[in-house]
Amino acid sequence: MRKTILTAAMALTVAATGLAVAEAVTPAKPAHAALSDVPADCGVFTAAYRSDGQRLTYWYSGGETGTTAYANDNLGWVPTAHQQIGGSGDDTSFRSTEYAAHPTDGWLYKVSRQGELVDGTMRITTISAERLKSGFAGTRVLATASPYLYRVAGTSLYRYTETYVDGEFTLSSPVKLTSTGWDTVNTLTYERSGGTGSAAVDVLIGTKTNGQLKEWRVNRATPKTITSKVLRTVGWAPFTSLSTGYCDAHPNGRPILGIKASGAASAHFDANKTDGVGTDISGGSLGSLGWTAKAYGQ
Repeated sequence: MRKTILTAAMALTVAATGLAVAEAVTPAKPAHAALSDVPADCGVFTAAYRSDGQRLTYWYSGGETGTTAYANDNLGWVPTAHQQIGGSGDDTSFRSTEYAAHPTDGWLYKVSRQGELVDGTMRITTISAERLKSGFAGTRVLATASPYLYRVAGTSLYRYTETYVDGEFTLSSPVKLTSTGWDTVNTLTYERSGGTGSAAVDVLIGTKTNGQLKEWRVNRATPKTITSKVLRTVGWAPFTSLSTGYCDAHPNGRPILGIKASGAASAHFDANKTDGVGTDISGGSLGSLGWTAKAYGQ
């Protein structure tokens, strides 16, 4: 599933509430003034989990920031890594399917959520967590580039293939793409796929402990063939969550949302998301937003 489709699906679930505080379990934080470098037509969203297992959505859209939460949207535990698989819906209902790595039992779960508008308030009516695959202890980051799932654990990067066995959705055995250096990667998210045939690649973007904002290109046919480019050399180490979104009027660009463990966030705009160059990335801090729940990447 392409990045723009996933972003649209997430935006749809947020839009279903009209971003109204009355429809949230916890009030949205006050909106902050838009950064002039980030176009108002851009939006980016990411999932987060509070320590009590309540799911949240942190968002930056139309020059405003906010937190959205639905009633009954409690998983009961906090994933060490999380990633959206897909979603659909309208202003009265939605469905969402996600990967979530359990913090203690070593399993990857498929989380399914269904929300409906009830008496004017969007709430979760069905939520389930189904064990999908074992061997996920120590998972720090997940990134989906359907039909592939990338996983960061320890010093290594792994890739799994989504498949069906006897009609049941599952994952293949892992392929270890590299076994060194990935303990220095703080965040990683799927950006897009490009190329054709043997040159087709998945493009991932993330941050490192040395402060770099970096882009990796993983060859789909020979996934151990990985090239990379440094987009920015300093300033990105503090982010524990990194997400990219979509701009309606600037389809060649992308908004980037970074969240720190302290609850502060930054919004940026990359004018050309495919050039592999970071000199055109602008934006800056949104200040402290109280976003202290464990946030992931999208």
